[in-house]
Amino acid sequence: MIYFIDNFLPSYILDETIKDLSTQDYEEFKTPGKSFYVQQASQSFLNYVCGSLGTIENNTVKPILGFFRVSNDTLDTNWRIHSDLIIQGEKPDRALVLYMSPRKIDELHGTALWSHKHYGKSLPDDITNEEFDRMILKESENLKKWTLNSVIGYEQNRAISYPANYFHSKYPNKSWKSGREVFVMFYKIK
Repeated sequence: MIYFIDNFLPSYILDETIKDLSTQDYEEFKTPGKSFYVQQASQSFLNYVCGSLGTIENNTVKPILGFFRVSNDTLDTNWRIHSDLIIQGEKPDRALVLYMSPRKIDELHGTALWSHKHYGKSLPDDITNEEFDRMILKESENLKKWTLNSVIGYEQNRAISYPANYFHSKYPNKSWKSGREVFVMFYKIK
């Protein structure tokens, strides 16, 4: 199930977090074939997000990894359609994207959900690490291998949660000049 919640953070937490993000630099984090630009989330922010999700999920939420990420018109401009089946050696149940920065373009943009020509809308649990790596390196930019299913529109302070094995990407691949800032978290439901 995919769901989204508008006005996820109280305005005072959203405003304080945006202020904090603006006073720090995003650091480049390199992975094979891709760089991300991230800032770490405070423990209090993670605790708030997990508590809110726990209420929504009616269960305890355990974070595997959570961070802020930025993309703009020059940084992080690849499609990189992928699944988050394995994060730091663990299999998260769900992924969360929380749109932090104000909306700067009127065209459709947000989080895209895709189907792969062979695997469908999600990566199977029994996929090998070699096949996972091959898909990221060889197919994540090849739009002929994918069908766009839907785009969950970008609105500041909208949180989106979806199964972590679903194929997804930002949409479109390039963001606005001042930057699309999001909080990303991968989590398990206990």
